[in-house]
Amino acid sequence: MAGVNKVIIVGNLGNDPELRTFANGDAVANISVATSERWQDKQSGEWREITEWHRIVLFRRLAEIAGQYLRKGSKVYVEGKLRTRKWQDQNGQDRYTTEIQADTLQMLDSRSDRMGADMSAPMAQPQNQFAQPSYNQAAAQPNQFAQPAAAKASQAAVNPDTADFDDDMPF
Repeated sequence: MAGVNKVIIVGNLGNDPELRTFANGDAVANISVATSERWQDKQSGEWREITEWHRIVLFRRLAEIAGQYLRKGSKVYVEGKLRTRKWQDQNGQDRYTTEIQADTLQMLDSRSDRMGADMSAPMAQPQNQFAQPSYNQAAAQPNQFAQPAAAKASQAAVNPDTADFDDDMPF
């Protein structure tokens, strides 16, 4: 049976994206996303909080989008997979880094929040969810970045202009 390697993170960027370009022209961006948990200590009654930092790497179009629209403090939803890579430090010692390789990125801040953070960034993209094709897709479609149909439907469902308010939900 095949295993599942899927990570979902919702959190805030700890710093601006680090954007670089490979020799072949492909973009790569690294971001650090913080997630926090809060709970009340049963013995002392005090509220406790723990923050975890996640290293995330984005490639090609996702990297370009991150570099253009994301800033320190941006709230994001990221789907991807864990990847561990091996590299050598300056002393020739083998080192390992585990990071999340993003397949999907969704900006959760409102459009006005993003514009307030950086007025120079044009907001030409009407939607804020971007998906990266899997490496297993055919090479004939290397530059197609499709938004999943479920994501399009969920965005339409939350848009107040298109939402149907005739439901009997108590909240």
